[in-house]
Amino acid sequence: MGSYKPEVQSRLIRELEPVVAQELDRHLAMQKNWYPHEYVPWSEGRNFAGPLNGDAWEAKDSKLTTVAQDSLVINLLTEDNLPSYHTEIAIAMGQDGAWGNWINRWTAEEARHGIVLRDYLMATRGVDPIELEDLRMAHMSVGYQTPYEDDMLHTVAYVTFQELATRISHRNTGRISADPICEGMLTRVALDENLHMLFYRNLLGAALKLEPEATLEAIADVLENFAMPGYGIPGFARKSVQIALAGIYDLDLHLNEVVYPVLRAWGIFELTGLSGEGERHRARIAALVERTALDVSKFTEKREAHFDRLTTRGIEFLRLS
Repeated sequence: MGSYKPEVQSRLIRELEPVVAQELDRHLAMQKNWYPHEYVPWSEGRNFAGPLNGDAWEAKDSKLTTVAQDSLVINLLTEDNLPSYHTEIAIAMGQDGAWGNWINRWTAEEARHGIVLRDYLMATRGVDPIELEDLRMAHMSVGYQTPYEDDMLHTVAYVTFQELATRISHRNTGRISADPICEGMLTRVALDENLHMLFYRNLLGAALKLEPEATLEAIADVLENFAMPGYGIPGFARKSVQIALAGIYDLDLHLNEVVYPVLRAWGIFELTGLSGEGERHRARIAALVERTALDVSKFTEKREAHFDRLTTRGIEFLRLS
């Protein structure tokens, strides 16, 4: 937990419950029900090797681009750890009243994402099913533990940024997939992620009005140590580099399409009447943003040099503009 006292969190959970109820009602009014099976091209499927004597998977079976395969695997395995996320969020927020109603609804909606991603990949033979299952077993056997255990403010701050980042990753994976069906499916999933982000963003905005210093501390801590929840997936580092090079999700997108928009929505740099502690945490946020902007410039320069070398060698590459 942050430096604020436990009683601050207990009071916030009580005082924010009407906001949770209001945001849940807003979410349900905006969210359109959908069914995973409607987004899967079942007619493309056929049996795999094994008890049903089908055909073994081969790399040529997939019509997806290589980087889209990597991104889909990361995104699916991240969704697979939903039981761990549910547990961590329930511990941080509690399961009573509106809090519990939201957590259960969020979990049910997130489960759809894993269902549709896996069904699509199996029906289309998009990735090696044996490798995918082995990775799932390895990843879920380790589980996921948040660094913000039993800390509501840090958890809500984290998932606000993470849900928006996931939305962008899904959207851009679809764009680079070379399959209109995949793009349509991921567009549908991304809509859910955006609504989830809005819930958490609005909730933390309310917390910011009640306890600005503690909330600013949580935001600063999260930005300082931000990592996507799939960081523990075997091969994550290699795949994430390829995903960044292709422009699916990189530091520039993280700063300009995730961090800046969320901070603007909260009005972080327009807050008045902060205590010395609050000003210190806001200064931390400003410094973190400034450092990230410098890192973006360095990354962009290195990426362009990398693609220039590939072009000189006559090697084709795939990237989003």
